[in-house]
Amino acid sequence: MRITRVLGAALLALGLAAGPAAADSSPSPAASDDGKAPTRAGTSFRTATEIEQGERATASGSTGDYLYWSFPADTGQRPTVRATVKLPGTHGSEAWQLDVYDGLRRRQACQYGAQTRTAAQGTGSVELACVLRTVRGWSEPWADDPLPGTYYVRLTVVDLGASDLGQPVSAEVRVDSKDIGGAAAVDGSLGKPLVPGIAVRAGEDSDGSKAAVLSSFGSDDGWSSGWWSDRWVWTAVGGMLAALAGIGGYVLTRGPGRPSRVPPNA
Repeated sequence: MRITRVLGAALLALGLAAGPAAADSSPSPAASDDGKAPTRAGTSFRTATEIEQGERATASGSTGDYLYWSFPADTGQRPTVRATVKLPGTHGSEAWQLDVYDGLRRRQACQYGAQTRTAAQGTGSVELACVLRTVRGWSEPWADDPLPGTYYVRLTVVDLGASDLGQPVSAEVRVDSKDIGGAAAVDGSLGKPLVPGIAVRAGEDSDGSKAAVLSSFGSDDGWSSGWWSDRWVWTAVGGMLAALAGIGGYVLTRGPGRPSRVPPNA
């Protein structure tokens, strides 16, 4: 009876601990468009247009242009970048590509998604997607693992006929993230984000020149906002269950004690 009560209390503690952990690992709601989304894109890494996650950015350009945006990503997030290119009414076969780079301008591999697509002749639009790997808290110097900081999105056409060069196009880009949590947590963290993006501040200084500043966006609680993750909860619960299993095994193998048929003085 005592073992039953102990196991019941342990299962209750497990349920209480798993509740917050499951809630933390759910995807965060996407921000709604409030009319302040960017309507233009940069032409290089230094002039990349800053966008927030959950924000739909638009831009107009010409085939052959390089369109750049930048967004922040923190530890435990798995960003998904989606882009839609609206093409002119008449055009030949075109291949468009979506690339994502980290703060050190290292091209990041996509877990899955149509990163390059070919639009057949007369197609009205083409959709691209790239699901990045989960952002880590630290990495070996030789690795190219995604780290917290600024990420750059580059959208361009990589194959088209000479007659289609310079035709007007419009693009839409959106970045969303899923909070993976302790499922991908690792020990260690960065004190500062990985080389924050350099971007041109909106507006001009008093002397009429544009100012290049460090990227001003990021998490409200700071980058890599602490050592805590739900992995600590599961580690504690696992330790409790292991201890209870040891106690239960001892009680079951201990037996009823001294046999009744043995004399007391034996």
